[in-house]
Amino acid sequence: MATLKQTALDFEPQQYKNIADLEIVDVEVPVEKKVFKQGTPDEFEAWVFVKDGEEYRVPNSVLADIKILAKENPNIKSIKVKKSGEGKTNTRYMVIPMG
Repeated sequence: MATLKQTALDFEPQQYKNIADLEIVDVEVPVEKKVFKQGTPDEFEAWVFVKDGEEYRVPNSVLADIKILAKENPNIKSIKVKKSGEGKTNTRYMVIPMG
């Protein structure tokens, strides 16, 4: 049995990777809806995709921007997402078409 001290030293808070963490993203990558923090008051759903064995979350505002870009250019292949700010209310995303 591990001690409280050892458990605390080994503890890594759960971090969710975000589409903005990637340099470039193929817009044809398969996505699925996933429930995070299931069974807790903080439970939420989000779209995710897997790249190199890691899950990346796609914020709804990014999906809305991709929708606009795809309507303007149905042949869009990839994007870059820039993130600014922190927290639920101060985070902003800019979606840049790359090809």
